[in-house]
Amino acid sequence: MGRREDLIALYADELRGKCGLEPDMPLLERVADGCGPTIFGPDGGTVDVDDPAELARIRRNFLVRKLTLHDGPELSDAIRAAIEMYGTAGDPKYRVVLYYMLVLQLGAAAHHP
Repeated sequence: MGRREDLIALYADELRGKCGLEPDMPLLERVADGCGPTIFGPDGGTVDVDDPAELARIRRNFLVRKLTLHDGPELSDAIRAAIEMYGTAGDPKYRVVLYYMLVLQLGAAAHHP
């Protein structure tokens, strides 16, 4: 397996183990591909869920710009719910996993390339 496939397998394991979700693999792959090469870097591949500026960037750049969702309080609520489901303590939070959960939660799969 290549590096991309290894990461997608890791994300699927995270969704199963930490979030209790059975991933839709084609959607997970689309989310990973949509993140581009940032998933390969240690900083771009993870999210600091304790950084309000980073959460604001997720809202603005991913949810509003990329998914073209209306910017409202429900987006912040969705981010908080996804983080709560993923767990806030300890291990890194993978960007693709968080984005995948947001896509599912907001019913935005049709919006994601």
